[in-house]
Amino acid sequence: MGRVSQAAAGLAVGISMYMAGIPTGHAAGAMALGACAAYGYAFDFPSADAARAAAHAKCAGAGCKVVVTLKRSCAAFAIDGRRPCGPNGFASALQLGEAENVALQSCYKYGGKDCVIRAFACDVKG
Repeated sequence: MGRVSQAAAGLAVGISMYMAGIPTGHAAGAMALGACAAYGYAFDFPSADAARAAAHAKCAGAGCKVVVTLKRSCAAFAIDGRRPCGPNGFASALQLGEAENVALQSCYKYGGKDCVIRAFACDVKG
């Protein structure tokens, strides 16, 4: 598995839980990814360090590391829907749609055949 593949595999599922609405808080968010479906995310934290620590702590799996810090931006994660531990990609951008597009392109670039967005997060207050 390539660097992007290993890192992005871990973000699956969880970030989409953000769908509760626009955060009302402080300044930072982060995503941590690990091997094969391990992920953690955080948003609405008072500092980037706090967000990174929280995202890393929520990542329950092998090789977890923070790959994206968010500040007034969004991140998205895409996996091959038929091979969740296979090709995948992640990206961050100012707009969620752009992050999703780049994450999908990355997944296909690394060999995905049925890539889908599995997770996303935004920190709009940063």
